This record gives sequence, C-alpha cells and structure tokens, in this order.
Amino acid sequence: MKKVNFQETVDRMVQENPQYHPQAYVFIREALDYTIKMLEKPISGPNRHVSGGELLEGIRQYALQEFGPITMTVLNRWGIEQCEDFGRLVFLMVKHGILGKTDQDTLEDFSGGYGFDTAFRQPFRPAPRAKAPRTGNTTPAS
Repeated sequence: MKKVNFQETVDRMVQENPQYHPQAYVFIREALDYTIKMLEKPISGPNRHVSGGELLEGIRQYALQEFGPITMTVLNRWGIEQCEDFGRLVFLMVKHGILGKTDQDTLEDFSGGYGFDTAFRQPFRPAPRAKAPRTGNTTPAS
C-alpha cells in the first residue's frame, strides 16, 4: 500500500467534502489511537481491528476528555451532528487510504450509536436534587 501524506490527504478530503472541518479528520485519527489504547489492542496486526461500536465509545470518551462541556459545540462546528457523521468521516479516510477496514465493516455500524445530547451534554448536567423528606406539620403554629 502506498504511504499517504496525512495533511495532503485531509486537504483533498476537505475539498471533496467541505461539510467537515479539517480538524474533524485529525480528531477521528486521534480518537482511534485513544480507542486502541483504551481497548489494549496491539499496535499492529490483525487483532488491532476496532469495530464501529468500539470506535463510537472511544470517540465519546476521548471527546469528553478533550473538550469537556463544550464537546457538542466543537463537534457541531466541525460538521459533526450525529454518530453517522463519525462513520462518514471514517469511511472517507478509508477511501483515501488513511484507515483500513475489514469486509464486515459498514457505514451502518455507526447508525444510531448514541444521541449527542445524552452522550455529550448529560455528563455535565447537575444531578437532580433529592427532595427533603417532610416531617411533621408544615403550617405555622397559631
């Protein structure tokens, strides 16, 4: 396989698909590396493969770690609004030789993964406060 220059390839992909910011491709590459480490996969070889579901979880954890409460804002600015966008980015990178895939990998592996509000906003919302138990008479004494 011909070695590709990452930045030149990203520039080409952005020209072909301007809906995604160049940084989105860099983020996917970094999130994949994070996922491989998280899953303790080997650096190379056939056992390195990461499934779509595993990558989605790695992306979620990596994004929260990197961007915290502004994760959704960052992703949306890069043109990423749902899990399917992660899949499109991955498969664009496969098409351009940056990433590899198996015959079983499909774009559908990224469909419906998780809702962005639940994945990226919910972890930063305050927990609901428990109501204090009522004790005795609540009306003032006369």
